[in-house]
Amino acid sequence: MKIHLFGASGAGATTLGTALGAALGVPYFDSDDYFWGPSVVPFTVRRPEGERNALLAHDLAQGPRWVLGGSLLGWGPWGEQQLAALDLAVFLWLPPALRLHRLRQREHARYGDVITTDPTRAAQSEAFLTWAAGYDNGSCGGSRTLANHTAWLGRFACPVLALRGDLTVAERLAAVQAKMARLGLH
Repeated sequence: MKIHLFGASGAGATTLGTALGAALGVPYFDSDDYFWGPSVVPFTVRRPEGERNALLAHDLAQGPRWVLGGSLLGWGPWGEQQLAALDLAVFLWLPPALRLHRLRQREHARYGDVITTDPTRAAQSEAFLTWAAGYDNGSCGGSRTLANHTAWLGRFACPVLALRGDLTVAERLAAVQAKMARLGLH
């Protein structure tokens, strides 16, 4: 059983993935842990593509059952190959204002006052939030946009579950588990 959760930054893939992994007793992998390399300021140094792909491939190969959160859209042919092995894809969408509110809270919880007191860190945080705000209207640049994710939904060979709106983690978890039961996934 291989499940992929994705959506905009702040849509809840990590939260749902962690809860789903725990409920199923399977590992949860977050694509950010592979996309971004170690750095003093987190999420600022991209890992080289080959290294990123090799690290994630190694971890996914450790067992036949896992949950992967975060979009592989834009990861090239390697990412497309991973999609072919999926049993279920789950797309998450939240209204933009709610998602951005949650992202602002997450930024402050992660980094504290440094994102307002240090000019460099404040600029980095605002640049991230501006990028994230562009997901729904496509102004963020790059491949991670609502239009691209919507088009991507049609390319999965596996069933796709779209969860839209302000659902609780418990509601999302129940919806995924119900879909898994209908598909005979254990």
